[in-house]
Amino acid sequence: MKIHGLHFSGQAKRYNNEGPEGWLSDHADFQRVFLAGDSAGGNIVYNMVARAGIEDLAGIEILGACLVHTYFGRKDFEVDNYWPFVCPNTSGINDPRINPAMDSRLSSLGCTRVLICVAEKDVLKERGLLSCETLRKSGWDGEVQIVETEGEEHVFHLFNPDCGKAVILLKRLASFFNQDRAN
Repeated sequence: MKIHGLHFSGQAKRYNNEGPEGWLSDHADFQRVFLAGDSAGGNIVYNMVARAGIEDLAGIEILGACLVHTYFGRKDFEVDNYWPFVCPNTSGINDPRINPAMDSRLSSLGCTRVLICVAEKDVLKERGLLSCETLRKSGWDGEVQIVETEGEEHVFHLFNPDCGKAVILLKRLASFFNQDRAN
């Protein structure tokens, strides 16, 4: 597994701020890592925390994952035409990379909390809501939170980052990152 240029395997060196990337060693807290991604980036984040739950991260602790308008398939439970091109060995909508309900790793995610963000007018909203409910029922012992932005489309915050709702969404993400520091 790679995180910011660091490679982790069963024989990986423990990274306690002594890794090969000087700027990370000087500025990162490897015991407080958060991963966040939107749309397909949300899928990457989901798959990283699913994999982190079963692999040794060499001293890195992922506290949380933010899945923003994640591409877990459309409302009609179909996959887009390009998915088989990107993943030729896909099983379609039952592929765990885009359907957490089909992922045997779901109950052992490698983080302590997950924030799922959906947008009211996003065709992916229903799948985001379903992934939240599925995670809650999976037996995973972490905390899952959901945030819905009313009246907005898929990744609206990228197209209009200065709008009021985008600012609110970013503040919600910052709050999620910092909630353990409030104590």
